[in-house]
Amino acid sequence: MRFEVFIGARYLRARRKQAFISLITILSTAGVAVGVMALIVVIAVMAGAQSEFRSRILGVQSHAVLMRYGGQFAEYPDVIQEIHQFENIVAARPFILTQVMLRSPTGLSGAVLKGVDRPTDLEMGIEGIGEALRILYAPEPTTATARAMAPVVLGKELSRKLGVVRGDSLYVISFRGAVSPMGHVPSMKRFRVAGFFESGMYQFDEAYAFVRLADAQRILKLGDTVSGIEIRVDDIYRADQIAKRIRTRLGFPYRVQDWMQMNANLFYALKLEKVAMFVILTLIVLVAAFNIASTLIMMVMEKTKDIAILKAMGATNAHIMRIFVIKGMGIGFSGTLIGVGLGTLLCAVLKRYPIIQLPGDVYYFTKLPVQLQTMDVFSIALAAIGICFLATLYPARQAARLNPVDAIRYG
Repeated sequence: MRFEVFIGARYLRARRKQAFISLITILSTAGVAVGVMALIVVIAVMAGAQSEFRSRILGVQSHAVLMRYGGQFAEYPDVIQEIHQFENIVAARPFILTQVMLRSPTGLSGAVLKGVDRPTDLEMGIEGIGEALRILYAPEPTTATARAMAPVVLGKELSRKLGVVRGDSLYVISFRGAVSPMGHVPSMKRFRVAGFFESGMYQFDEAYAFVRLADAQRILKLGDTVSGIEIRVDDIYRADQIAKRIRTRLGFPYRVQDWMQMNANLFYALKLEKVAMFVILTLIVLVAAFNIASTLIMMVMEKTKDIAILKAMGATNAHIMRIFVIKGMGIGFSGTLIGVGLGTLLCAVLKRYPIIQLPGDVYYFTKLPVQLQTMDVFSIALAAIGICFLATLYPARQAARLNPVDAIRYG
């Protein structure tokens, strides 16, 4: 063992007369541990929120959406055929999107009506929208009364607002009606509540209603036109590149947006918040680093004679500096290790047990999302150790600059 490591380790174990310095050492270690633990938990929650937002959004929205300037278009079969010629395309199907009023015997509510075409088997397995599609394109009901009404699938929160259950009927009212001698008359059609879907995002579950594409065209009097084409790709992180290629090939009057563009503000805000929380909580570690510096300064004052004797025996300035850096790094490393352990444990507890419940009408999810990423833990630990190392440099440098003659004379 190098003698700097041996002496630095001994200085970490203060004797009885240095109990005050030992207490400060313990408090410094605890400060680093608390800072690292808080950082790990907060960053894990932010990463979990980002991942949860992404999965929930892609459970309802497509990876990319193609629309036409000017509104609906009828040439969508040819466009879909051309889209399928691109690589990495999994599915492409037309849709209609509009706002309507829903009226049940016990309630009235505005809603976003989405008409969807028959999905592929892959889309049936998607959490969120897959549930709605499975219900919507299930085999026809056996009773003649049920067959007479087209099916509609409601978000669970929307169904509560309307006060309907499976099998009930409601009216879909569209303002795309007809002009009569009495003026503009809204279009109204009776639908059967075939079931409900739950995406996990309150804003979708309380606003969306799904019907078959042909039924949406009929009530909106659109003929054989659609609002756009939904596109799904095999790699969600390359959706922007694929959308750009499609946009370049088709050109005007078509426009293509990927899921990252459609939700850019949300994900940018999450990323900015994650960085801000990292900076703010790093200040906790910085305060603990000041405590480490204070501990080392007091230790230098206490060990003036020891430093002088070591220098008289041949120790260089670099040796003395390393001794106090090792002591400070011992505090920083111990605090970081404890903080990583406690932070990881707390993340595991929060992920397994829903201790913190969030109101669904305020947040997109009701359970606190936690996703602990190895790279985040490594970055936090590295930042904490780096701050602690910087805090040791000034006291260690001051110790190395001590004159051994003056230290023995006045020590």
